[in-house]
Amino acid sequence: MNKRDVEALAEETADQSEELYERLNIRVDNGQEPMRIDKFLVQRIEQASRTKIQKAIETGRVLVNGKQVQPNHKIRPRDEIVFYSDKEKPGEEITPEKMDLNLFYEDEEVMIINKPVGLVVHPASGNYHGTLVNGVAYYLQQQNASINEETLPRFGLVHRIDKNTSGLLVLAKTERAVASLAKQFFNHTVKRRYLALVWGDLASDSGTILAHIGRHQRFRKLFDAYPEGEHGKEAITHYQVLERFGYTTLVQCILETGRTHQIRVHMQHIGHPLFNDETYGGDKIVKGTVFSKYKQFVENCFAICSRHALHAKTIGFIHPGTGKELLFESELPQDMLALIEKWRNYVLSKTSSPD
Repeated sequence: MNKRDVEALAEETADQSEELYERLNIRVDNGQEPMRIDKFLVQRIEQASRTKIQKAIETGRVLVNGKQVQPNHKIRPRDEIVFYSDKEKPGEEITPEKMDLNLFYEDEEVMIINKPVGLVVHPASGNYHGTLVNGVAYYLQQQNASINEETLPRFGLVHRIDKNTSGLLVLAKTERAVASLAKQFFNHTVKRRYLALVWGDLASDSGTILAHIGRHQRFRKLFDAYPEGEHGKEAITHYQVLERFGYTTLVQCILETGRTHQIRVHMQHIGHPLFNDETYGGDKIVKGTVFSKYKQFVENCFAICSRHALHAKTIGFIHPGTGKELLFESELPQDMLALIEKWRNYVLSKTSSPD
């Protein structure tokens, strides 16, 4: 792999927003002899070690006919097995690094981080230092000296948000929390609400975007929306208009699925890319006039919010330990607040100006 490929991979893996666990469904054949489930799964799942399988079983990430089992459980013909598998490939050891963390909430099971713009969540090829996980490693190590690079390789990271998306991120501190949150994310029961400023004036006050998301057929660093069955994985985004500014619109997006760049790709797909999203066409004037005064106004807006205008405002889930529902909300960061206020004043100045 040459230097350019390495840099492209580093940028690609650093800027993702997705769930980090997937669900595998396995049905035992009619002629299957009784066999320990850990041995059976090692044979059926590629690159899965027996240790990894046993750990998944012990922490509740393997279900047989809807129930948790022990590693010595013997599977039988026609059993339905569900395995919540970590999609991350083993990588480099995590180096703890001292970092100011905006810790929104913490207890014995989970942490909620309010991630700032520009912070990569997890180390990737060519980008092993200065990430959120490096900072979390240091923070947890101060709490418990027995924690090291081997005992917590990913610190219970069950989802990510993009480098240049701000907002709330949940991390699991225990194996029980990892298992619980992985299931909740996959079963679409985690509440995730984002605020975004998009180009254009949406025709409807609310709607649902249904389009599979997968890698772009020509540009492998990008993702694109596809009709069902053609390419990619199912993706569902619900949106609601919060405020209209004529040439841009403030929307609320609620995710059912968690695909890479889902909101950014879906909004581009319906003709309303995120404001200042350089990856998906929002970093130029998409809607508006040709007058130089307007062009200067938009350039000033780009300068105020120099990234795609997207914030992970709300996250809610069932607590892995108590079983109670938790809901957390964060305020919009200063750059998006200033951007929205600037568009709001622009609309007011237009309506107050004489014809």
